Amino acid sequence: MGFYDRVILPRFINCACGTKPIMKQREKIVPQAEGVVLEIGIGTGLNLPYYAPDRIERLIGLDPSEESWRLAGEKAARLPFDVEFIGLPGEEIPLAADSVDTVLVTFSLCTIPDPVAALRGMGRVLRPGGKLIFCEHGEAPDAGVRRWQGRINPLWRRIAGGCNLNRPIPRLLEQGGFTVAAMEQMYLPGTPRIAGYNYWGSAAAA
Repeated sequence: MGFYDRVILPRFINCACGTKPIMKQREKIVPQAEGVVLEIGIGTGLNLPYYAPDRIERLIGLDPSEESWRLAGEKAARLPFDVEFIGLPGEEIPLAADSVDTVLVTFSLCTIPDPVAALRGMGRVLRPGGKLIFCEHGEAPDAGVRRWQGRINPLWRRIAGGCNLNRPIPRLLEQGGFTVAAMEQMYLPGTPRIAGYNYWGSAAAA
């Protein structure tokens, strides 16, 4: 991993994913998490201020970037519940089946190389009755915007750490073995339309 990916990229993503419209989305979705929580792609800990402490038993943050862990750990130290950081040593989430109550994934499905396999892994670690809470940008409904997403995506993916502009989030959730319980979607105000179409809600493992 080069200097850009190791040091600069986590800070770039922290800035890009910490804009006011995106933080408002985090504020909506993160407080729904409860029990033992697995956060996929915890990154630099942008979601941490929005957890409801009285609802959280323990938080497990999964991220492949050690630099992101370090930045997130500084925020986690101030929280009133336990936070554990784990890496991704292989294809499978390194947790036992049926071991978490909530999986939270925000602005991460765009980057995961195989999102369907990752979603199946999330379903494996969820306990019966558990829920997936998601908030993701992805494929826009307007043909003109989708064309621009397709044109720009190859360059965007190279400079943004593998982020894809145009992943079909509802279809990925279904292919990953989830049934959507509730979902809202819209262009986020104040964001470029090619990167600003947002899907958020909750789903259960089928």
